[in-house]
Amino acid sequence: MGRQLNLISWNVNGIRACHRKGFLEWFHQASPDIVALQEVRALPEQLSAELRQPEGYHTYWFPAEKKGYSGVALYTKTEPLEVRYGIGVPEFDSEGRTLIAEYPEFTLLNAYFPSGTRSMERVDFKLAFNDAFLEIAEEIRATGKPVIFCGDVNTAHQPIDLTHPKANEKNSGFLPIEREWLDKVFALGYIDTFRHLYPMVTEVYSWWTSRGGAREKNVGWRIDYVIMSENLLPTLREATVLTDVMGSDHCPVGVTLEFESP
Repeated sequence: MGRQLNLISWNVNGIRACHRKGFLEWFHQASPDIVALQEVRALPEQLSAELRQPEGYHTYWFPAEKKGYSGVALYTKTEPLEVRYGIGVPEFDSEGRTLIAEYPEFTLLNAYFPSGTRSMERVDFKLAFNDAFLEIAEEIRATGKPVIFCGDVNTAHQPIDLTHPKANEKNSGFLPIEREWLDKVFALGYIDTFRHLYPMVTEVYSWWTSRGGAREKNVGWRIDYVIMSENLLPTLREATVLTDVMGSDHCPVGVTLEFESP
């Protein structure tokens, strides 16, 4: 038995609101090794000490310049070798969208990908971010370092990944051009961990609109991913979509990896 690592990714839709709905109770009970959060929508100084720096964790925060918007965070039991804030593109980094943490075994990119639902301009912004992000992931992978990227990608890949694919073909989140970006990612040899282990499982979603009782009816989309480079596949033991965990309009997704003990 090697050393297991549990990684969770969650769009919390506002960490303060999620905290009021039991975030820390879940966090301490689950006790993941790494928790990557998206859409934090807070500055670290706006948070209580127990939320900003839970005991036993190193924490890193990358908020957007605009208050109450976007932002990513990382809680990790093991201190990373290095942490980078952003991808070096000011128009994206001002929105607090990416934290990059290097570990001995892999480099983790925690990302909150833009939504394109507001306008076609935001679809263009989203596609530009996606390409810039992938360029960084590929630069890291080219060094031989395995890559994991996780977060809210804001795109369902295949019809199996949302309740109403036909009705959403012209909506951002399931536009052909957005899905093609994921096609490209997987063609490069990256692995959608959940779909790799569960290729035929249907009706498993990670986001539900807050309107019309969608979550109760399980009318949803799987738009949150843990994606890894192929060379990490031998370490993959489980991939989960934690639909029972409440507190946000998204649920957490995660993986269990196993590394040889040093």
